[in-house]
Amino acid sequence: MYKYVTDVNKLSHHIIKEFCNKFDIAIDATLGNGHDTDFLSEIFGKVYSFEIQTSAVRAYKEKNKNNVIVIEDSHEEIKKYIKENVDCVMYNLGFLPGGNKDITTKSNSTINSLKESIDLLNSGGIITIALYRGHEEGKREETAILDFVENLPKEVFGVMLHSYVNRLNNPPYLIVIEKK
Repeated sequence: MYKYVTDVNKLSHHIIKEFCNKFDIAIDATLGNGHDTDFLSEIFGKVYSFEIQTSAVRAYKEKNKNNVIVIEDSHEEIKKYIKENVDCVMYNLGFLPGGNKDITTKSNSTINSLKESIDLLNSGGIITIALYRGHEEGKREETAILDFVENLPKEVFGVMLHSYVNRLNNPPYLIVIEKK
């Protein structure tokens, strides 16, 4: 097993833990099975977690974590619920593992969410995007997200892409945005 060349989720956790400036408020834009929310809740004072699937929301709420606010709505509605600046935003795009593969994140809502996240991000904050492009909507998200991040002003945002180069079948990759 590799230590660095591992799955993109573990890599995003490592980057957040090592390079975020502050650990006050985080957003998990895509709750899913709750692994990223669990991770964030261990190191941040408050975590907002978004999910559109009722079953995932109910399952996570049963954990009764005091510092997690689960919101059953699209991540493109971030500013409807969050009025404070944040230190970290995580995206784990695609579909809910073990769930209905016809329900996926969508390029338009993801871009809208990223625009809102960028506005709320504190200086020294980090956004991670685990992008799964092995399905049709994932390919559309890839195109839209790459266009979005390539056009962020380099004077304010550093953007890095971590990708596998020796794996087949459109492996996932990780995009990291750091605000100066």
